[in-house]
Amino acid sequence: MKKVIFVVCYGFAFLVSLGFSLIPPDAYEVSSGYSIGFKSADPSGNFKTLTGTVEYDSDNVANTKFNLKIPVSSINTGNGSRDKKAQTEEWFDSKKYPNITFVSSKVEKIGSSLSIAGNLTIKGVTKKYTILATVAESGNKITFKGSFKVNRIEFGVGKKSDVVPDHMNVSFVVPATKK
Repeated sequence: MKKVIFVVCYGFAFLVSLGFSLIPPDAYEVSSGYSIGFKSADPSGNFKTLTGTVEYDSDNVANTKFNLKIPVSSINTGNGSRDKKAQTEEWFDSKKYPNITFVSSKVEKIGSSLSIAGNLTIKGVTKKYTILATVAESGNKITFKGSFKVNRIEFGVGKKSDVVPDHMNVSFVVPATKK
């Protein structure tokens, strides 16, 4: 009888824990107020458009997922002719590769930050990146902030040059509103 009670209790505990882990994370959509900037000695600028979704689970960040898209055509360096040149085949080749994307594969909590691993795709080349971000929650909104470096040469964006550095510092603020 004790074994039956133990099995029933254990089974119930297992089902309860399974039920909690099957609760889907909250779904969010990127909202206004975002910022995707890039900086180097020259050029610097931002992307004016960002879209995507975030599934965020504050209780179990391992369930968190990011799926973000930046249209290359939204590049803004403050110089119209440079922005047009960025669209060319040599640089981003926006006709063939209109978007930069980031899709997460693993999210972990590290201290007060999130470590977001995923695939960054630029100009048809996909590289694994791990990005640290802080997260702030307020009502039905969340905001992720952070920065990382991108080696443009690894993605075939432009050629090695004494004028344009290989590495770009990318900073981001990604607010999202619960759907």
